[in-house]
Amino acid sequence: MNILDNIIATKRNEVEQKKELLPVEELKNFPNYHSTCNSLVTQLLTEGATGIIAEFKRKSPSKGVINGEVQIGPVVEAYDAHGASGISILTDENYFGGSNDDIVYARDIVSVPILRKDFIIDEYQIVEAKAIGASVILLIAACLTPKRVQELALFAKRLSLEVLLEIHNEGELKHICNEVDIVGVNNRDLKTFTVDVSRSIELSERIPADKIKISESGISDVDTIVRLRQFGFSGFLIGESFMKHTDPSIAFADFVNALKAASNIALEG
Repeated sequence: MNILDNIIATKRNEVEQKKELLPVEELKNFPNYHSTCNSLVTQLLTEGATGIIAEFKRKSPSKGVINGEVQIGPVVEAYDAHGASGISILTDENYFGGSNDDIVYARDIVSVPILRKDFIIDEYQIVEAKAIGASVILLIAACLTPKRVQELALFAKRLSLEVLLEIHNEGELKHICNEVDIVGVNNRDLKTFTVDVSRSIELSERIPADKIKISESGISDVDTIVRLRQFGFSGFLIGESFMKHTDPSIAFADFVNALKAASNIALEG
């Protein structure tokens, strides 16, 4: 079994346990379940937006502990204040050190949409995402069939959640369906964890024109964003580049300032 297979096997057991501990009907009583979701699509299409979906994660299977001491509050507040179009929060505990409480906490202090980044395989997790305050869910083509993507995406849309579908190769293009709002190209192979930003460029023209395109992973400089924009990408999910710094808040602010400068130069050129 590869890393992704192990994660999914763990997740199946986790979901079944959660269903017993906190049934769906109880999740529907959470205050955020009845709140209005913020639109990531709108944020990404806003003129002058950075397009950055800034991520909060403490560790990963490929890197181990990235930043185990950082507190979520100051980081997500800085992401929001300095122009993030959205905030991605890992909720997987076993492999990424996250929790649902991270989103519950962040939802009360930021105004931008929150993406629940996890390995979603069951409708229960989508109800859970709405209940904790997420506005967007992630579906990963590598661990779902095209039919299952459509079923889960339709379920999410019924709860007014937006859907980001993550693909990483040409074969996964068939997972794209009408119910998906955003298509993200993960430059990291989830089976080998190797990273190559050219994946996004290679797949850019194969993604339907009516889908918002974002590039994920391996983006560490503003020149890469400027280049990806030329291939129609509106969003850029970046986490490790910020989280590996002692103070991710400062790292993010510096990155945004550099991006604005580079964007102005590109426009003038």
